[in-house]
Amino acid sequence: MKKALADALEARGYDTLTPVQQAVLEPELDGVDMLVSAQTGSGKTLGFGLAIAPTLLGTAESFSPAGPPLALIIAPTRELAMQVKRELAWLYEKAGAILASTVGGMDMRDERRSLDRGAHIVVSTPGRLRDHISRGSINLTEIRAVVLDEADEMLDLGFREDLEFILGECPEARQTLLFSATVPAAIAKLAESYQQDAVRVATVNPKEQHADIEYAAYDVAPRDAENAIINILRFHEAPNAIVFCNTRAMVNRMTTRLSNRGFPVVALSGELTQSERTNALQAMRDGRARVCVATDVAARGIDLPNLDLVIHAELPTGSDTLLHRSGRTGRAGRKGVSALIVPPAAKRKAQRLLGWAKLSATWAPAPGADEVREKDRERMLADPAWLEQVSEDDQDTVAELTSRFSAEQLAAAYLRLKAERQTAPEDLSDVSTTFSPTPRPEFGPSVWFAIQGGRKAHQDPRRLLPMLCKVGGLTRDSIGAIRIRDEESFFQISEAQADAFVKALGPDMIGEDGLTIRRSDAPPAQQGGFGAKSGGGYKGNKPRDDRPEGEKKPRWKDKKDGTTTSVDYNDDPASRPRKPKPEHPNAKPRKPHFDRPEGVVEGYKKPGKPGGKPAFKGKPGGKPAFKGKGKPGNDAKPGMAPTTAKPNSKKNKARAAAKNAKD
Repeated sequence: MKKALADALEARGYDTLTPVQQAVLEPELDGVDMLVSAQTGSGKTLGFGLAIAPTLLGTAESFSPAGPPLALIIAPTRELAMQVKRELAWLYEKAGAILASTVGGMDMRDERRSLDRGAHIVVSTPGRLRDHISRGSINLTEIRAVVLDEADEMLDLGFREDLEFILGECPEARQTLLFSATVPAAIAKLAESYQQDAVRVATVNPKEQHADIEYAAYDVAPRDAENAIINILRFHEAPNAIVFCNTRAMVNRMTTRLSNRGFPVVALSGELTQSERTNALQAMRDGRARVCVATDVAARGIDLPNLDLVIHAELPTGSDTLLHRSGRTGRAGRKGVSALIVPPAAKRKAQRLLGWAKLSATWAPAPGADEVREKDRERMLADPAWLEQVSEDDQDTVAELTSRFSAEQLAAAYLRLKAERQTAPEDLSDVSTTFSPTPRPEFGPSVWFAIQGGRKAHQDPRRLLPMLCKVGGLTRDSIGAIRIRDEESFFQISEAQADAFVKALGPDMIGEDGLTIRRSDAPPAQQGGFGAKSGGGYKGNKPRDDRPEGEKKPRWKDKKDGTTTSVDYNDDPASRPRKPKPEHPNAKPRKPHFDRPEGVVEGYKKPGKPGGKPAFKGKPGGKPAFKGKGKPGNDAKPGMAPTTAKPNSKKNKARAAAKNAKD
């Protein structure tokens, strides 16, 4: 290893190398083409940075002045390309390397000026690099090494043609490295075409899963998927977490939901500009955001510090995607959790994905509100702040608090302040009884209450229930029906708990967010929905008109005079009166049909007009009518020789068919 690189690793605190980094530094692999497969988070970026150093530097310890690039690093996404550039920048800093990047979404003119000034290493995405090559703004004649990072993902994204074009433009005398978490057949074929005597380096045991990642599959009710995500985030309280979705619409929905619940959250999807995506990742790195909601493509290969939790809000489409998603955590020796949200309809799919990926997961119901509160209590009691000495700056304040308030008051105030800074967990349905046909027992005597905010204020029973339990000191069994109206929401509380509920609210009857609660004199009126007989909804649900018992509904009603004609349904159908069809005001009168002789129905032809001209039979004394060429047995023109036709010829068959049709 070059001394400049060793010093950079030591300055960063790298005392030992990962297995993949040690494997590519074997002396016999200097300058050799390699096909490397390693787990995500195993240090592949530093691995290929160290592997190409002997090829780029040769016997020198530092680079000469920059000119045409010596190495190309190609990554599938902008985020991964910029991340690779940052890693290689500090690794090659002491060696005097100059790095440039060409990625989609950035100003191409700035990239061209950077290339004109000279660079030793260029980090690119496939599409933008091909554009520069086609425009002649990058010189590839001095390329000594090419690295394809996340090669399998680039093929999945449809970059095969771009990669083949780029590799075809590079000099043949080069070192080519392919790094990938998996090596499907397409990667092996690409290696055969563009590598020479490549050495296969594998540090992945296909029979063992990542030791630093714990897989958990959570059974949730169909309507509790988003609530389960909130509880999982609260249960783990990870410094950084990623929530993966399959579509941009789902990313926007989850981002809004988590933001409304008080989580510091950012979104990462393909519809964002490059600057927006860069700012989102930077917010995660500097602590301004704690949760990132992302799609697969946008989050491919990103490396965030302290990322301890990955949540699959929607199951991935394949086992490779599951591995890549989960690989965002458990990196560089840190432990991580990969949580799958599995509603009943997706359970078999989740089992297949885990089986194809050779992963074993712990199956359990998603943590409920009580489990989250118990976990909060454990974290609070285990906090090392309890054992720290009181600082001099805080001594006066501590003395004042202890003199004015009792220990019980201080503890209660601490718990209230702590709860205000955290979002309340959600009550989840019991998955085992979600689809049970057993009806819910009668609620019993109850008292109705009303709270401000209804359908127009986007009030939701799933949000209202935990809030009522929290402010009123109730359990979910003490609350009965919840009915949302336009301006107010009504809820039912058991009669035995009603007085305690009012006492817990206080004399002003104020709930969370300053919403006023009042006792309702009567249950809310039922509202008719679509098809309801109460009069609302579908316009066809009118009250039944008064008719004598046994008389059936009339078949039709004359709307002009209001008279109704009843019909006996047991009569002969032919005798039933028909409703007259109104005449169109612009309709033209029909011509009367000519008279037929009585009794004649079919085969009657209208006679010619009286006094009309006779049919044309040729001029008097003229030539006889032409009857075609003289076939055997037919009349022919005078002097015309008779002809014969082949009995099976196409022309003869067509002529015969035409004649038959005419006759």
